[in-house]
Amino acid sequence: MSKPLVVSVPHSLGQAEALRRIQVGIGKAKVKYAAYGSLDEETWNGNHLDFQVSALKQSLRGTVDVGAEDVTLTMTLPWVLSMMTDKARSFVTNFGTKLLTQK
Repeated sequence: MSKPLVVSVPHSLGQAEALRRIQVGIGKAKVKYAAYGSLDEETWNGNHLDFQVSALKQSLRGTVDVGAEDVTLTMTLPWVLSMMTDKARSFVTNFGTKLLTQK
């Protein structure tokens, strides 16, 4: 098992607005990226999300924590996908930044 991928994206929206944008963004991503993978589990507990995603015949689990000043995604990629850690980090950072900065 590889070490966890941790991506933190800062914001100045306040926790409630950041949470709303993340939830809307996840809904849009499910549709936009359906050909590449699926969100098999999505469990919100306040500002904390536990999720499971399937992609490239692999399954991975992770969390998202929405804070007052940042949003942090943590997930451990299976060995097969760990070779794509840098691409995954870049994708998550770009996606999160767009969600938290665009109006």
